[in-house]
Amino acid sequence: MNDVLILTKEWDKVFPKSKQVDHCKVTFHNRYGITLAADLYKPQNSEGLLPAIAVSGPFGAVKEQSSGLYAQTMATKGFLTLAFDPSYTGESGGSPRYVASPDINTEDFQAAIDFLSVQTNVDPEKIGIIGICGWGGMALNAAAIDTRIKATVASTMYDMSRVNANGYFDAMGAEERYDLKKELNNQRISDYKSDHYQRAGGVIDPLPDDVPNFVKDYYDYYKTNRGYHKRSLNSNDGWNTTSSLSFMNMPLLQYISEIRSAVFLIHGENAHSLYFSQDAYKKLKGKNKELLIIPEASHTDLYDQMEIIPFNKMAAFFQKHLN
Repeated sequence: MNDVLILTKEWDKVFPKSKQVDHCKVTFHNRYGITLAADLYKPQNSEGLLPAIAVSGPFGAVKEQSSGLYAQTMATKGFLTLAFDPSYTGESGGSPRYVASPDINTEDFQAAIDFLSVQTNVDPEKIGIIGICGWGGMALNAAAIDTRIKATVASTMYDMSRVNANGYFDAMGAEERYDLKKELNNQRISDYKSDHYQRAGGVIDPLPDDVPNFVKDYYDYYKTNRGYHKRSLNSNDGWNTTSSLSFMNMPLLQYISEIRSAVFLIHGENAHSLYFSQDAYKKLKGKNKELLIIPEASHTDLYDQMEIIPFNKMAAFFQKHLN
């Protein structure tokens, strides 16, 4: 049975509303019976069938943050766009709250394609996707399984399965991996007894002085007015600790060599996970692939810094491959 959602009516995004697009709230469902909440952006005065783009991410974030900014901006460039909250997150349905799954979240992208494909003002043969940060891996995973996706952008891509399985910068060995699995499985027992899921992860608050620069970047985005949103777990108290287990033995990028459609990887030169995008680029075998490294940009610069995010190049990429 699908969830019945109550959606916020006011504009509560972390970015201003554009006068160049029409906006409305919509819902759609995935094949797990979960109803997803989304923002639909359409170029004003547009006619006929439009190319469409579904957008989500970063991991733990909501559509009122950078995915909405990407979607709205791409709508000003002629695309019908859909920024959605993943299952269990934000205004979307699903219980318990704030669980993540490489399988279900890949399905969320496919469900977005389902929804866009049946819109009367969308050309179903011209649909692409954008995944931001941790959702860059989900986007590539979706493109590897869904032939309806004609073009994919992964912006400041972060491989959630790799970092959960191997640790930051692949620093976790086999024994540490076993100890982590043991700890997480013991936590499942505690959670079951208490009927409450303990959350972990998220952004450290208060921020210690000796943390790496990328942690400071996350804090600056999620914990300040720049990117804070009340429905984002990154802005508050993390995500469900049990979600890490499903990522540890399900590599998201295992089949991306099978992607035949176009892929555009974007990453900041100073982003801590640059090697994720570089390694993904090497695995891609299709002819239409591109890796763009933005000089001196950090990870979160590519969340919302309009003068840094290469929207014009993204638009040109989609215009070329959604034709």
